[in-house]
Amino acid sequence: MARVLAIEGGSPIRRETLPYGRHHVEEGDIAAVSSALRSAWLTGGPRVAELEAGFAAATGARHAVSFSSGTAGLHAAGFAAGLDSGREAITSPLTFCATANSVLYHGAQVRFADVDPATLLIDPERVASLVTARTRVLLPVDYAGQAADLTALLDLARLRDLIVIEDACQALGATHRGRPVGSLAHMTVFSMHPVKHLTTGEGGMVTTDSDPLARRLRLFRNHGIDSVARERSGTDWFYEMEELGFNYRLSDFASALGHAQLPRITGLLDKRRRIAAAYHERLEKLPAVRIPVEPESGQGSWHLYPIRLRLEMLRVDRDAVVRALRAEGIGAAVHFIPVYLHPYYARLGFQPGLCPVAEQAYRELISLPIFPAMGESDIEDVIVALQDVLDHYAR
Repeated sequence: MARVLAIEGGSPIRRETLPYGRHHVEEGDIAAVSSALRSAWLTGGPRVAELEAGFAAATGARHAVSFSSGTAGLHAAGFAAGLDSGREAITSPLTFCATANSVLYHGAQVRFADVDPATLLIDPERVASLVTARTRVLLPVDYAGQAADLTALLDLARLRDLIVIEDACQALGATHRGRPVGSLAHMTVFSMHPVKHLTTGEGGMVTTDSDPLARRLRLFRNHGIDSVARERSGTDWFYEMEELGFNYRLSDFASALGHAQLPRITGLLDKRRRIAAAYHERLEKLPAVRIPVEPESGQGSWHLYPIRLRLEMLRVDRDAVVRALRAEGIGAAVHFIPVYLHPYYARLGFQPGLCPVAEQAYRELISLPIFPAMGESDIEDVIVALQDVLDHYAR
């Protein structure tokens, strides 16, 4: 006899909800932050530079410039790239709204290119079809931690004299053709939000091999101030504001947290990949589920584990399945609403139907829990709950 689902009055599989993501902090991290708090520097001190140097080494980049958030990093990268009211940037609709918003912050126009139906990564052919004389930036998104086709996008950028800003906020540790994400695009933006692979509480990082771009990134995060001016003047107080920038600096105690976690990145990635492999093995046997596809050109970092439902095999829509899973104590989520479907973008004139592949995927997507602290019993709970819910709602 089939188990009665919790949403219909049965007992849930879990009494305490398993979230889709969770931060991972150890005693060494706490000790590092405590040491920073007892030091002479809470901000503007040596720990910021330590984190940046370690991050650059981990990603194979010449420069790593820290920011107060991944969104701040995206904003700064657009500034460094020269986005303004006469320019356009092309990005994916299947992302958090900050990606596209960062283009609008500069008064530039955003254009959305549809995604590949298998990987849900931005389709380079669609990108190429949207390039105009106004295009300045290609802004691919490494959806769920899988690297976009950077080879094709960089080739297009070279041909049309464009700058590639890679939104890798979900992809620390991913690779493309054997090279780490962070070492390929003109600028690569990472997030250090708590659910990401490395956290500073809130925080972001932009990597680049370009000295001029790195300088502009540093200007932008510090009110547009050139701190080298004091060295030229021979004083310790003199400074000059060259550009209209923002206060997007990261604190020393936040940097201490991130720096303490850097040595564990490989181990945390391995855990995520093992969870993804366990999901693959079991879920590909469920007829109503399409498991995520990892591009052949690289290895993903599995920030998310997004399945797609074969809705033609179910009596209900995606939202009903999410509600049933949450009733079972499984913190299922949805990533993402296509950006241009948000009310703000509708007021800008964007309409449904612009990117049909992304819109169809959105109706089918569910993100299952995946984070390093998950144990075998947690994985089993997710799989059993999903199977029970889909069996119950099967046609």
